[in-house]
Amino acid sequence: MQAYSDDLRERVAAAYATGQVTIGQVASRFAVSTSFVEKLLKRQRTSGSVAALPHRGGPTPRLQETDRQRLAACVAAQPDATLAELGQQLVAAGSPAVGQTVLWQTLQALDLRRKKRVCTPPSGTPSA
Repeated sequence: MQAYSDDLRERVAAAYATGQVTIGQVASRFAVSTSFVEKLLKRQRTSGSVAALPHRGGPTPRLQETDRQRLAACVAAQPDATLAELGQQLVAAGSPAVGQTVLWQTLQALDLRRKKRVCTPPSGTPSA
């Protein structure tokens, strides 16, 4: 979701600064929520600015770069290892214990293949 433009933020703050309208009226006039207007005014009072904060980048990855390199090395050494086996190998190598979902997402990000089952079930048809 995009942040509101600085121009809109300034117009909202200026409209409320006239003192003739309520927060609800300003919100309906500019088609924004009342909580946005309240937070904007609080931010203007505390910091003196109405500019949007920069994006914070999201959560930190569970596996750091060295752990990702270990995972790639484990897959290169044993390409048919399951996610559970890869997790055990990483823990043995000194990486933190993570779930299979984290391993799967990391393998996807590294563009590496993964084995889905421990073994393939036997076919229902007799072999020739």
